[in-house]
Amino acid sequence: MRSEETDQTRTFPVIEEQLHVDKQVVETGRVKISKQVREEEQTVDVPIVNEEVNIERVTVNQYVEAAPAVRYEGETMIIPVLKEVVVVEKRLMLVEELHVTKRRTETTETRQVTLRQEEVIVERFPGNRTV
Repeated sequence: MRSEETDQTRTFPVIEEQLHVDKQVVETGRVKISKQVREEEQTVDVPIVNEEVNIERVTVNQYVEAAPAVRYEGETMIIPVLKEVVVVEKRLMLVEELHVTKRRTETTETRQVTLRQEEVIVERFPGNRTV
């Protein structure tokens, strides 16, 4: 039998495997995001500043050679008020001074204030996994 095998040609099948790769989108889960706003009432002390100006007229009625400048005595600002008076000669007369004093007071008031705070909630849901 060996002689027959050498005389005849034998055919052997050659097999080749090929790979085809493909990808597809698969939902693996879902996410739900929501936001809640919480409100909280708080009491706050708010400083409030008031300034008061007191103006006092002080009569002087003196002749002066030149206009006096604005000056300060402590916290009081003194503003000269002048007029021209006709005499044999013209002179400046200091008629009055304005004494301006500023007073500052500070009080505290209680106010209701609404404060908001956001809170984020994330929920995850499993999806359909198919491979």
